Amino acid sequence: MAAKDSAVAEELNAVTAGGVGLRHIVDLTTKEAEGITSVEPADDGWLVNVEVIEDRRIPSSGDILAVYQAQIDQEGRLLSYRRIRRYRRSNADTGEAF
Repeated sequence: MAAKDSAVAEELNAVTAGGVGLRHIVDLTTKEAEGITSVEPADDGWLVNVEVIEDRRIPSSGDILAVYQAQIDQEGRLLSYRRIRRYRRSNADTGEAF
């Protein structure tokens, strides 16, 4: 195991897990991240939700956003990911899916 990998394994907490999950989602989707929306412990790892911009529109209230969930293990390896929600920015707080 490389020194960087062992440092991640030793220091993985909610903050570092969030960053690792965000990087996995950005790498897989090739989309721009708006931010981390939640981080929670899971069996043998973490669940990280990341909001991304799926499609930019003018005006920006028409942007299509999505929330992706990454499941990572204690070492920061990606176990799974999925899109759990897709919506217009203007509908973000209404719970209305796109």
